[in-house]
Amino acid sequence: MNSVEPIRDLSTLKDMQDYFKVKNKRNYVLFNVGIYSPMRISDILTLKVRDVRGKYIRRREKKTNKENKVIINNELRKILDDYIEDMNDYDYLFLSRQRNRYGVYSHITRQQVDNILKDAAREFHLEAIGCHSMRKTFGYHYYQRTKDLEILRKIFNHSNTGVTAAYIGITQKMKDNAIETFKY
Repeated sequence: MNSVEPIRDLSTLKDMQDYFKVKNKRNYVLFNVGIYSPMRISDILTLKVRDVRGKYIRRREKKTNKENKVIINNELRKILDDYIEDMNDYDYLFLSRQRNRYGVYSHITRQQVDNILKDAAREFHLEAIGCHSMRKTFGYHYYQRTKDLEILRKIFNHSNTGVTAAYIGITQKMKDNAIETFKY
């Protein structure tokens, strides 16, 4: 599996939001859930409408099997409320347009999300973009605003801050710049 990067440029991030908003409402909501929450794509895909009606998204993480409680911020709340207005609680949030092997409509797949993101990445001349780019984007911008790697580590449920720093793409150039511009 190739390594993917966060979307670091805020202007590009906002352009991608606009792109999805015009192109496809489901994908717009998916992208925003991905960049406004620290959830893994495997947990996002299986969300049902009932999971996002309250103040928090409560899930047992597929990868770690641990309970996780993620607050829905005001920006995402507006987007979700508009999207789910006419949906049933039992509907998947990100419904596929194709039936699964049992003839039932299910949620979109990780591969579909990867294709959606790669199409947008081509549009904006980005490389190394994939499903994890959304979670990494959340982490990268959270860190840029707060510089609090320890809280981010806890949000991501990583074992140490080194893992978190590598995950969000803190590069050697960033470390060099931090030291080079440091003064008392």
